[in-house]
Parts: sequence; C-alpha cells; structure tokens
Amino acid sequence: MRINWKKTFVVTLDVILAVYLVLVFTSFNKPDETRKRCVKVAINIEDEMTNGFLDASDIKRRLQACKLYPLNKPMAQVNTREIEAMLKRSPFVKTTDCYKTEDGVVHILLTQRMPVVRIKSLNNDDYYLDDQDQVMPNTRYTSDLIIATGHINKAFAKDYVSVLSKCLMASELWRNQIEQINVLPDKGIELVPRVGNHVVYIGQLPESTNAAKRKEEVSAYVEKKMKRLEFFYKYGLSQAGWNKYSYINLEFDNQIICKKGSPHL
Repeated sequence: MRINWKKTFVVTLDVILAVYLVLVFTSFNKPDETRKRCVKVAINIEDEMTNGFLDASDIKRRLQACKLYPLNKPMAQVNTREIEAMLKRSPFVKTTDCYKTEDGVVHILLTQRMPVVRIKSLNNDDYYLDDQDQVMPNTRYTSDLIIATGHINKAFAKDYVSVLSKCLMASELWRNQIEQINVLPDKGIELVPRVGNHVVYIGQLPESTNAAKRKEEVSAYVEKKMKRLEFFYKYGLSQAGWNKYSYINLEFDNQIICKKGSPHL
C-alpha cells in the first residue's frame, strides 16, 4: 500500500492551521488576567446581625493591616488562600472561604464563633464561651449576653454554666429577662432579672461526669425551674407587684419561698 505523502501533508497542515486559529481566537477573546483588577470586595458574614463580634468593616481593617485587602489590585496577585489563612487566625472566626470571579469581584465568606455567655468570675477571669463550649477571649466589642459571675472556674463554666446559658438564651422570655447568673460557693445558682428588684435561686445543678447525660439532666432541671418561675411571674408577681419580694427560692419542687427586703447580691 502506497502512502500519499502529499495528501497527508496537506491534511496535517490544515489541522495545525485550524488549531492555531482556535488558539488565536480564544486568546483574543479571553480577558488578560494579568491586567484585570479587583473592582469590588464582597464580604459576607453569617449571623452578622446576632450576637457575633465581627462585621464587614472589621474584616476590611484586618486585611488592610496585613496588606491583603484586594481592592484595585491585579486579580492575578490576589492570593485567596493567604486571605483565608490570615482570617482563620482570628479567635472569633469559625470558617472562611475566599474566591475570585471573572467580573473582578473577590468574595469573602465567613462564619463566626457565636458567644453564649460572658464569664466574669471572682478569680478575675473575664472571657466568653461560644456555642461549642470553647473559650473566646475578651474583646472591645459588646454583646447583649448573659453575664455569669461568682465562684466559677473554667471547668464549671464549660460543663454547667454554658448549658444553663444556652437553655436561657433559647427562650425569648428568659433571653430578654435574665441578665446575670451568679454562682455561690456551694455552686448554687442565682438568676438576676432585668425587670423586678429580686433574685431568683434555682438550687444546685445536677452533676454528672458523662457529658451527654450532664447536658440532658441540666437542661431538664433548668426547664422545670423556669416553667415554675414563669407560672409564678404570671399568677404571683403580676398580682402582688414585681418588687414585693427580694428573693425567690425555687430549689424545692413542692414550694416557692419568697423573702422581702433588699436583694443580697
């Protein structure tokens, strides 16, 4: 069989020419990534309007301080992985994702650690606990959270105060009514409300070395006590007056003990 080299050469040349034209056309129409600049930085923080400590202006300042804010920089020079790594070093950032789009926008998506209680103990500790029971440092930001005071070490804060705080924060009534938890030397729990010149004592929280069991038992205990308090508020204090009693003791299941006078806190 004889090969028609002339015909083969022509076909090969046609293929090479076609590929060349495709590459030229593609290159002509593809934007020059080295010249395109970032025209916008879109910062999105999940739960920004709740009790978190981060906002877009804070993220912008952090990036600017590290010379990583991408606005007006060539897109080819924007290192998204470096931006993510820098933001993850913040003790208030939970997750971060940064990416670029062809329209010159750099997107920064963040989720933040959510504080549930502030601890200000008698041993001068001052920090926050997040929704995963982990310590967050004190910050210049303020948040409308319950403050826990008194005889609290970090173990008790994580194992018990955090569970108690989550139970209170989960209820719209108690989230707005309870402003302080006070832990007594024997670990008895006092609650200080925003409305009414009184202190509520709910007793000692049930103890357990098993984390799951402890959470279940403490949650059930708090729910039971707060239901009794809600009933007493509705049918007792609403009739007698919010400032009639200074101390309301809910420790015992079959009675509510009320004292008159000034709260001792």
